[in-house]
Amino acid sequence: MTRAADAPYLSLDVLVRSVALGVAAGSRASLGLAAPILTSALPGPGGVTAKVAAGLGVAAELTGDKLPSAGSRLEPPGPAIRMASGALGGLALARRAGVGVLAPVVLGAVAAAVGTAGGAMWRLAASGWAPDWQLAVAEDAVALSSAAFAVRT
Repeated sequence: MTRAADAPYLSLDVLVRSVALGVAAGSRASLGLAAPILTSALPGPGGVTAKVAAGLGVAAELTGDKLPSAGSRLEPPGPAIRMASGALGGLALARRAGVGVLAPVVLGAVAAAVGTAGGAMWRLAASGWAPDWQLAVAEDAVALSSAAFAVRT
């Protein structure tokens, strides 16, 4: 990793990845943090614990979203949590690449807001096509693919 003073301020690759991870966090809040954690080289038992916790968080959210009792992502504090997750995901990607953090953090948060609203609107618009749980699975696939793109090596 380069020293902060030597790091380039911006990287188009990191900006694009931050948007992709933010959109994923807008769909599934856990992905903003979990995707970078699951693909990082965290050493020792703390790293294993972080990866297990991140994986369990994603699994819980993917499962919980299918339940009839799942609330709207648009209800507070849902949007704020998703935006924070997108921002932290952008931060993690920037730190990993050794570039400036401001633009990736902002783009991650904004993309999460777009993903939050866009995912809710898509689910509402498609509600007559299939049962909600099937639409949720389709959204899972898009969110997981977007997160995988964002953290690819």
